[in-house]
Amino acid sequence: HNAVEYFISYYDYYQPEAYIPSTDTYIEKDTSINDEIDRLRLRATSALMERDDVIIVASVSCIYGLGSPEDYEGLLLFLERGQHMERDEILARLVDIHYTRNDLDFSRGTFRVRGDVVEIFPAYEEQALRVELFGDEIDSIAVIDTLTGEIVDELERVAIYPAKHFVTTASKLERAILSIRQELQERLAEFRSQGKLLEAQRLEMRTNFDIEMMMEIGYCPGIENYSRHLSGRKPGERPYTLLDYFPKDYLMFIDESHVTIPQIRGMYRGDRSRKEVLVEYGFRLPSALDNRPLYFEEFESLINQVIFVSATPGEYELEKCRGVIVEQIIRPTGLMEPEIEVRPVKGQIDDLIAQIRERVARGERVLVTTLTKRMAEDLTDYLAGVGIRVRYLHSEIDAINRVEILRDLRLANFDVLVGINLLREGLDLPEVSLVAVLDADKEGFLRSEKSLMQIAGRAARNAAGKVILYADEITQSMQKVIDECNRRRKIQQRYNEEHGITPKTIYKSVEDVLGATRVADANVVKWEKKSSLRRPSQKMAREELIEWLEREMQQAAERLEFEKAAELRDEIKQLKNRS
Repeated sequence: HNAVEYFISYYDYYQPEAYIPSTDTYIEKDTSINDEIDRLRLRATSALMERDDVIIVASVSCIYGLGSPEDYEGLLLFLERGQHMERDEILARLVDIHYTRNDLDFSRGTFRVRGDVVEIFPAYEEQALRVELFGDEIDSIAVIDTLTGEIVDELERVAIYPAKHFVTTASKLERAILSIRQELQERLAEFRSQGKLLEAQRLEMRTNFDIEMMMEIGYCPGIENYSRHLSGRKPGERPYTLLDYFPKDYLMFIDESHVTIPQIRGMYRGDRSRKEVLVEYGFRLPSALDNRPLYFEEFESLINQVIFVSATPGEYELEKCRGVIVEQIIRPTGLMEPEIEVRPVKGQIDDLIAQIRERVARGERVLVTTLTKRMAEDLTDYLAGVGIRVRYLHSEIDAINRVEILRDLRLANFDVLVGINLLREGLDLPEVSLVAVLDADKEGFLRSEKSLMQIAGRAARNAAGKVILYADEITQSMQKVIDECNRRRKIQQRYNEEHGITPKTIYKSVEDVLGATRVADANVVKWEKKSSLRRPSQKMAREELIEWLEREMQQAAERLEFEKAAELRDEIKQLKNRS
């Protein structure tokens, strides 16, 4: 089987180091690292070193600085049965690659020693290794269960990779420390010549402390800020990233490329401005600026072959493909693109109500998209006033409530969902047979060709799918979407006729829907008394809520929305502290 690995940001919470000159406020770096994701990241790089058949699912974290792959591979500890190696040499090598000895709490990234038996818990595995020696010879190597100590498998040889990505050899560390000291002296002279004595003192104290830490234990908090020196790079030279761990002939897929490509372009600028302030006021050396994500041009230079995957590719993808586009139009279910109909704005609400009642009678659901939050609220109130079971969705509704609303729609607890930007909500709902777009002729971000195409796709999961665009004129964007959907429908219809396929909606059972959205049950727990949490079912729901919030916190940190991440962190702490 292929090795399928996972590489995303390992921060549950991330408050970057920052300085606010106007208030003389220094904000120390504060992080909460997800232990499991850290393990998976290390597993991803170790798999790339060992195998050719590796698939890595990654986020934009793949363009952020990582240690040198040359040092990472060069420092691995290789052990083999019959190999001559003193026990103390093995222990020293483990310490060099950032494993710590702990005979009591045996956890990831630690080792313990009992006579001539050394047990190692690799930082990227779920099971540990037991190495037994006879004198200075390795007698046996076994994989063991960390809880029971039982032998799971016997091995002839094993490679143990470093417990951290930022590692370096002793000789490189010595050279790096000399280089850091040289840069420090140059920067101190610059500050003193400008009369910036406070900045000079601050920088000298902080840098010397970090140097002492590196000399003693080979590591220091914020060591990534010295990555240029540790890896021997020149000023301005790009950092090593996950992409450097791949062989040269690798293949890259960029999913939802119309969103991902702009995201990659923007990562560098947001990181740069914060660090420039830290450098200017003596919190970091100028070389810290080289600990950065890749420029987009650098990212491009590391691509070997790439496949852009998008329903609405951007200009960049189309230009790079030079007209070589593979369309995935045929669906296994035979479902076709929805019919698109344009109707006048006059009388649109009455017409919409009639369309809704028709769908409700058939047990189907409806999505309605408006341009503003106020319009969504007013329309929701009006529809509710005429007896339609309706709710609305907007960006201020938190993640848990959003899941609860979507589940209730699928379970027919209400029939119509009104929203503004329904593109980002993950609304792949087979129960929805009608998508109504109000003010479709108001050109802008929410009514652009790409947005309208994505909105139309929300009705493509139902065999009776239909899109109604309420507009007094047909804009260029509308016409392009109508033409494209009609073109796809003809291809799909012809294929279905040739192969005798009848389009079929894939409905999920109530049990499947409940299983997929169980986290929504957890929302109730937030508002119930402590006593109610003692019931087993509610306690399970609380654990699921915590897991969900941790994922949301991590995603917020990836988007650099640190205030939101902090709020989610506090909410998680409150939930964990409940009895």
